[in-house]
Amino acid sequence: MRVAHRRTTTVRCLTALTVGLLALTGCGGPDDGQAAAAATAAASVTSEAPAPSPDGTAPSTSPSATAASATAARWAGTKQFVQIDDARTGDGRTYLSVRPAEKKPHPQFEAWVIVPGKGPYTEVSMTEDAQVLLSVPLGDAKHPAAYAQDEFVSRLTARPSSDRALLGYDLSFDGQGRVTRVQSLYTP
Repeated sequence: MRVAHRRTTTVRCLTALTVGLLALTGCGGPDDGQAAAAATAAASVTSEAPAPSPDGTAPSTSPSATAASATAARWAGTKQFVQIDDARTGDGRTYLSVRPAEKKPHPQFEAWVIVPGKGPYTEVSMTEDAQVLLSVPLGDAKHPAAYAQDEFVSRLTARPSSDRALLGYDLSFDGQGRVTRVQSLYTP
């Protein structure tokens, strides 16, 4: 019983430390990738030594599920600029593999230059009624237009992985960390 109490206390302390670190680093800046790495590291530390349940069995939460939950919670209610490496549909939902990135105005055109992020991609889900706005090269025009989620998945996955690294998206998240809006940036 005492060991379980100590582990629970340790998990709570690490969670508080992670939240404090994220509050200090802020969201959406150039250090966003470092904050994501810190949050993922803290989440994996807390999942390495889970406390046993009252019946003595180990909890069923996997480290990857814990890290994904931490990311979803961190992005809840925010807007993020990301790269999307992959997209899929399953269980009536659309899922995106994302990681933070940066955008800079193109020096010669009214467009954006995408600065790829570093680190692992994290899977996030979209709400059923999430809005998808696409511009060239994923969309058909320079200005964003609405597309269905399944068409977005098809267009994205039809592109080679090397092309996907050059694309960037503004995402909006609801209070549960689910994507409510995807907008691709125009890149020539």
